[in-house]
Amino acid sequence: MSRIIRVTALSALVSAAFILPAHAQVTVKDPWVRATVSQQKATGAFMQITSAQDARLVEARSPVAGIVEIHEMAMDKDVMKMRALPNGLDLPAGKTVELKSGGYHVMLMDLKQQMKEGDTVPMTLVVEGKDKKRSTIEVKAPVKPLANASKPAVEHKH
Repeated sequence: MSRIIRVTALSALVSAAFILPAHAQVTVKDPWVRATVSQQKATGAFMQITSAQDARLVEARSPVAGIVEIHEMAMDKDVMKMRALPNGLDLPAGKTVELKSGGYHVMLMDLKQQMKEGDTVPMTLVVEGKDKKRSTIEVKAPVKPLANASKPAVEHKH
């Protein structure tokens, strides 16, 4: 192989090493889903998400729900309002974004079954980097009653 081709190939490899997707290192910590009562058709999923580089949580999916959305709950004067985030949720580089009751969360609606304490809910999170490339993170979130929600669960890395 000629020296010019080797240098060009090496340059391409070095460049590629620095053009990693923005979502290449996303950590999901302590995921959990709130238990439901019989016939309840919606619940929330909560967790902490940290991305090494700027990214955005753009989608969530789960086989236990017909509809899964990324939501924000906020106070507007004296009224608590919940709304879907159609453009997703920003994940600033190096900062932990907490999905919690009363704030950002994943809303699981049109539930196909009751969420019982001790069950595990599979979820797929879709993260988009600044380069618009997407990747998925598979999460297994234990179902907990609200009173026990503060107990740590499993950490997931992608």
